[in-house]
Amino acid sequence: MAAITSPQSLGTALRLTRKRLGLTQADLALAAGVGLRFIVELEGGKPTVRLEQVLRVVDALGGSLTLTGLDADPAQPDGSHHGA
Repeated sequence: MAAITSPQSLGTALRLTRKRLGLTQADLALAAGVGLRFIVELEGGKPTVRLEQVLRVVDALGGSLTLTGLDADPAQPDGSHHGA
């Protein structure tokens, strides 16, 4: 499991996984339903990418995102802490 601490480390992890799976950037873009340019920018560490599309790419690679060290309030379905 890779610790993601920057847009660059996310891009590197996704690129290495894509290559390990034998996918081209175009293959991944098609599988995730995003544009090729998005994949290029994401793998390049662009800091302003849409989270929804990042999640689709992660899913297309067979992965998931897990946050550690953050508390979620089970009383709130979305984990938000209103008034806290």
